[in-house]
Amino acid sequence: MWSCGGGSAGMFRSLKKNKLVKLRRRGESTKYGVAAANVKELLRKGCSILKVPLKGSRVCLYEDGTEVGDDYFRMLPDNVELVLLPEGQSWDGFASDISLLLGSTNRHYDLLIKSAKNLLTDEQSQRKRKILSDLLQNLEDNSESEKREEDSDWFQGIDTRFKTKSDYMKYNCESRIRGYLKEVDGYASNIQSSRVRTEYKKIVTSMLEKLKATKYNGCYFDRREGADCMCSGEGWFSCQGAFDQDSCSSLHSINPYGNRESRILFSTWNLDHILLFTCENLKLVHIVCHKKTVHDLTCDSAKIYKVKKRK
Repeated sequence: MWSCGGGSAGMFRSLKKNKLVKLRRRGESTKYGVAAANVKELLRKGCSILKVPLKGSRVCLYEDGTEVGDDYFRMLPDNVELVLLPEGQSWDGFASDISLLLGSTNRHYDLLIKSAKNLLTDEQSQRKRKILSDLLQNLEDNSESEKREEDSDWFQGIDTRFKTKSDYMKYNCESRIRGYLKEVDGYASNIQSSRVRTEYKKIVTSMLEKLKATKYNGCYFDRREGADCMCSGEGWFSCQGAFDQDSCSSLHSINPYGNRESRILFSTWNLDHILLFTCENLKLVHIVCHKKTVHDLTCDSAKIYKVKKRK
């Protein structure tokens, strides 16, 4: 929406020495054209148009939040977009709009989804289509639903014996752990020494018994498990970074409980392990952070797994 404030004939006669800017309030999309020779005049006119108290008010660049003084104002091009801030308010540029958006109500989310879909239909730029698609994927979230009948799309391709999302996610984790254990067991054939191979098999067998007792740590993906789970109560997982890093510098996150596409994409995340199979030596990582190379680590002899001898 565009309207013009301060519409006296005298103002238009002095447009040559005035600067015309687009002014709006924080969190509002309506912009007003205001002509002013300096910041003081701009504040006086802008506060009158936008119904903002003049005392303590200031103007900032919409783009990056830079506060505008008289010297800077004279260098600005015509039609630059500014934000009028009452006393006590701040503006950090685009980041402020994002923060306001994240704090929106469900009604605003619905409007945003509708707008993003409309933009995606007509958008030709591949880069912008990717941004809009990612936005829609995260906005169309149905993570609060748990049962099959509440979100049938999420369960497409999943065996009918799974009635809840958490049950399937628990099974998914169990399957991964069993697969890793199978790889560990298969390594025995590469051990040349029969004595070492025998000891190795004993450890793997003992490990299998312990994993069976904990149901293959399926709790890691089950959001009902609280502190034992790797995700939040809503189902959000965060990448823990490569095996040789303390955290993920890219801040990867995903909620496979949210929609079917996220559930499928979650299958590309990996449980990267130093040893098997507890959280002390197991990291959940985005595929980009999974370094599929030899970890070249040494073992602490005090922490090597051994079967406790019975007295």
